[in-house]
Amino acid sequence: MPSTVVAVLATAFGLQSSVQAAAIHHFSSCNATSNWPGWAGIKHAFIFGDSYTTTGFNASLTQPTRTNPLGNPTYPGYTAANGPNWVDFLTVKYNASTLLTYNLAYGGATINSALVAPYLPTVSSVAQQIENEWFPAYASKPSTAPWNAQDTLFAIFDGINDVGNSWSKGLPATTTLNGAIFAVYRGLVDELYYAGARNFAFLNVPPVDRAPLALANSAADQATEKADIAAWNSALMEMAKSLKAKKPDVNVFTVDTNKYFTQVLDKPSSYPQTAGYKNTTAYCTAYENGTPQPDSFNLSCGIPVNQYFWLNSLHPTYPMQDVLAEAVAEQLGLGPNVC
Repeated sequence: MPSTVVAVLATAFGLQSSVQAAAIHHFSSCNATSNWPGWAGIKHAFIFGDSYTTTGFNASLTQPTRTNPLGNPTYPGYTAANGPNWVDFLTVKYNASTLLTYNLAYGGATINSALVAPYLPTVSSVAQQIENEWFPAYASKPSTAPWNAQDTLFAIFDGINDVGNSWSKGLPATTTLNGAIFAVYRGLVDELYYAGARNFAFLNVPPVDRAPLALANSAADQATEKADIAAWNSALMEMAKSLKAKKPDVNVFTVDTNKYFTQVLDKPSSYPQTAGYKNTTAYCTAYENGTPQPDSFNLSCGIPVNQYFWLNSLHPTYPMQDVLAEAVAEQLGLGPNVC
């Protein structure tokens, strides 16, 4: 499934201070281990995923610093949100301390390209992000990223392209495929664990069966994709529980992106950030590749770009990303929720 990475003018949004914009519903939490210092104690974050997450960070270029917490490119980077995405917001708006974020996510990523091919062979899968980028650049805890087990978060938000590029195979095939994918997924998490990671956040797949790309399909196909999303999200939760059971010294956070996206798609006013949405089912082709400003208006579209939930056939605009970032931050503030 194509995952267009949209360039956004860096001047569209300035760095913001750590501010809570609105109350997100509370979640259950578990007792944290000594490896969790609290959200305010997290100093480094390593992020992996796809176009919902990428900001175009390059591990060989400018590294995050206190005055430039996302490193490169210039904030908000190259996102698919026509503005900051959840990683941007988490780092500069919902952070509880100075958070240095190393965002290795890549647009179009699947967990493993050999299992589910991305839309281009040059796409860096989550496996490649971890094994070919993170390990060489950061596993040794270099001076540019002096992380340790007690001050670092590892977050993975993937699965949209795994599902999107495979649901049409049908339930029997995707059941087998998902089993293979999650064996690799868990292996990657274990690799990070043995390198010293102890705090993990896993984000599940949002309801992309309601994206314009899926809405162009038949009702039966939409139902098939929805079922595969549910199966993926169930497998992710089982993996999270297994990780905690087998490695009790870890802290595991899960974030139900599917729930938040559904709430906003059903009722945009569910959150202040998204209350301005006027269209939650379609997108305007004049906006689909990004706009000069995050609130640009083209007469042919009827409303400004930021009043559309969907920027293009698959990606939400930045207000939804803001809601997601706040949800992640609140869960991190409350503590791990996989016991």
